[in-house]
Amino acid sequence: MNFIRVCHKDELPDNSQKIVNIGKKKVALFHFNGKISAIANACLHKAGPLGLGEVAAKYDGMYVTCPWHGWEYNIETGSAPPGFPDQQALYEVKIESEFISVSEEPIVKAHREHHNNSLLEDLLKLKYQTSEKSLNILGISTTNLSSQLPRFSTSEDALEKSLSYAVEKYGATTKMVKLRDLEFKNCEGYYSQHSHACTWPCSITEMNPEDGMTEVYESMILWADIVIVSTPIRWGNASALYYKMAERLNCVQNQITINNKVLVKNKVASFIITGGQDNIQQVAGQMMCFFTDLGFTFPPFSFLGWSRGWTSEDMDKNVMQFKKSEYIKRTANEIVDNAVEVLKQIKKIDNGNIHAIKPKRSDSLSFDIENKDMNI
Repeated sequence: MNFIRVCHKDELPDNSQKIVNIGKKKVALFHFNGKISAIANACLHKAGPLGLGEVAAKYDGMYVTCPWHGWEYNIETGSAPPGFPDQQALYEVKIESEFISVSEEPIVKAHREHHNNSLLEDLLKLKYQTSEKSLNILGISTTNLSSQLPRFSTSEDALEKSLSYAVEKYGATTKMVKLRDLEFKNCEGYYSQHSHACTWPCSITEMNPEDGMTEVYESMILWADIVIVSTPIRWGNASALYYKMAERLNCVQNQITINNKVLVKNKVASFIITGGQDNIQQVAGQMMCFFTDLGFTFPPFSFLGWSRGWTSEDMDKNVMQFKKSEYIKRTANEIVDNAVEVLKQIKKIDNGNIHAIKPKRSDSLSFDIENKDMNI
């Protein structure tokens, strides 16, 4: 067995860790409880840098937690926690003349167990449910109302009108997703660790398939031909629930960046924006910018807006006027008509000829700068 000298012992004091190179491979060195050990640096999950992870006593020994998604390994044996058969590559360590040397090859090979993700199979394999003749219209309501105290929502009511009209006129198959009924976590910023730390499906969804965003991903990406998003205006912006969802959709856009893969194909999006005061166009502009970056197409006149203006502080009368509005009745239908008309056209487009003019990793000015701690 050949050994490679990697560092002086003083460079790895007790209670510390370090990433070193063994040829083209990176190895994580650990010095805890008076013992020096070495395992492969790249996590078996998504190649996160184990040498940057937190080390703590748990289970049956000392474990390092991958800083990307939380996978854990015993730093002395490379094994996963009890009950999990995964095994990280383990290297032999020698100390000679105050220098630390590591075996050129692992003494225990890595093994990644197949983990059953049957609940996410459709997402992982991108099993689209649309066809040339399908007309699946998804409504997403982003208003946040208490289920214990039901009350009228102008944005959701207009959305319901649109979906009902789509069924009546076009025989569409419709679905309503109310974000407030889904329990889903906020984005945890995996992309800020590394572009590859943000995965499809979302890293949070992968770790917990029952997270509420699973339904959004399946409905929006795989099932829908047309997506209509409704939101109230909150301090001049879309609702907080809308932004919570949007942040978790970063994993859709990020597939373009890291894999040049567009997940949204031949889909139309439109918006319903209602508020007691104005700022409709700013809200619409942000939503349109975001959804075009996902790959959606918009019809001309792609949003319905309702506002009573800056001075209309008598909000109790807002619903009264909304319910009587012929404008709402008409435009709730017309937004569907416009979306269906555009959908007919884009169904004929060869999506392979559409280019995602978004930045790729290779476009970055720092692309050729090596981050020695990272494995990819």
